[in-house]
Amino acid sequence: MDEQVAGTTEDIAERGLRYTKDQWEQLMEQTEGYVRENPTRAVAYAVVAGLILDRLPVVRILGGFARLTLMAMKPAILIYGATKLYKAAQQDEA
Repeated sequence: MDEQVAGTTEDIAERGLRYTKDQWEQLMEQTEGYVRENPTRAVAYAVVAGLILDRLPVVRILGGFARLTLMAMKPAILIYGATKLYKAAQQDEA
């Protein structure tokens, strides 16, 4: 039964990867078609997107996300350790 579940999981992962690749290729084709049809508008959009990204505090946002992740890791590690100790105690009783 575990082999069936593992096989199903691999199939789901492979199908998900294939779907993602297909969607990415389709998106790239649509983008390429749009840029070929509207080169001036595409360049203008790229410049505006660049200016917006330049003004965003990307480094500060990523730093804040990293700090939040590290703060969340401490209780997660504590809970994981407590769970392992509980399982070990249950196995010793059995």
